[in-house]
Amino acid sequence: MRLGEKAADLIGLGLFGIRTRKVRAVLSALGIAIGIATLVLVTGIPASSQRALDRKLAALGTNRLQVTPAPNHDPPLKLPVESADMVARIGPVTRASAIGDFGLDVARSDRTADGDFNAIAVVAARTDLLPAIDGRLRHGRFLDAAMQRLPTVVLGAVAAQRLGFTGVDLTRPSQVYVGRQRFTVIGILDPVALSPEIDRSALVGWDAAARWLRFDGHPTRIYVQTTDAQVAAVRAVLAATANPERPGDVLVSRPSDALAAKQAVTETFHSLLLGLAGIALLVGGVGVANTMYISVLERRREIGLRRALGANRGQIRTQFVTESIVLSMLGGTAGVLTGALAVAGYAVFQDWPVTVPPVAAGAGLAGALVIGVLAGAYPAVRAARLDPTEALSSV
Repeated sequence: MRLGEKAADLIGLGLFGIRTRKVRAVLSALGIAIGIATLVLVTGIPASSQRALDRKLAALGTNRLQVTPAPNHDPPLKLPVESADMVARIGPVTRASAIGDFGLDVARSDRTADGDFNAIAVVAARTDLLPAIDGRLRHGRFLDAAMQRLPTVVLGAVAAQRLGFTGVDLTRPSQVYVGRQRFTVIGILDPVALSPEIDRSALVGWDAAARWLRFDGHPTRIYVQTTDAQVAAVRAVLAATANPERPGDVLVSRPSDALAAKQAVTETFHSLLLGLAGIALLVGGVGVANTMYISVLERRREIGLRRALGANRGQIRTQFVTESIVLSMLGGTAGVLTGALAVAGYAVFQDWPVTVPPVAAGAGLAGALVIGVLAGAYPAVRAARLDPTEALSSV
């Protein structure tokens, strides 16, 4: 007999107990299914909850830093012209942009008196500013490669309100006076929660500010985004990168307190999941082991008959281990599917992103396989050691 045919016969014999005892097989598989479903649930639901929490914490700016010149200097300090570009070349930095405040006022009319201030800052802005601050347009358009060269301006939410703008019609554009120069309003921003200074600003293009308003090109604030894991590393080199000659004159914001909270939550979740997953697998393994042990006691006469007909101990062991593995894998597959559906339903109900960690599904199936081997090992060895005569004489 070929090796493949022999193995197929042994596996078929191992499945014989499952086919002839369907109700018991279903109940046995149900035990491991509950355990694996619990594993998926206790990993999937907290993972979905953690992703929802991560989104909320990310909205607090856990991955953002700002670079400014050190305050309280006379004359005021300036960052190098090329500082924003140098910061953007730091490896972990995902986005970097800058603004330059050069002390002009903006007004709706050229008749506005010099002392009639509206607390709106005029700043030069780079074309890549919006992604760096997660800003959004409410009306119109933002400064692009073409518009940033022309006398155009984009208003922050508060600036637009103070100047009396509720919208922008690009077919009939309105104008404001920046200094004493007329600039066309092409856009209005939504409020920027993490950069309130932008809300009170009138943004003009970097090149237009240099051409029309005598802007010297020195940024006064650089916005930096990186990953949560690299915030500390990036912060450590920002000052020296932005101003290599005088890093002590550069002020770098410290990471948000929300980052520490986010990391603490992640560590807590990981510890909780590890403990719950271990308990779930242990419960499932005990259930399968108990089922297989009882099966050996109830099938002593069958085992004795097979031994009397020439089956060796290895074949008996294979039969029971195979049955145990199949039971565990059936239960594991059913448990993974059931757990995934339960996680999806609960996450949708809570308005969370649905997250079923692939590691949890893989660990569930791998755990079922390991449980099948371990739970069937002792009963299989016990069955193989039965004396044929004693087994046949048992009731």
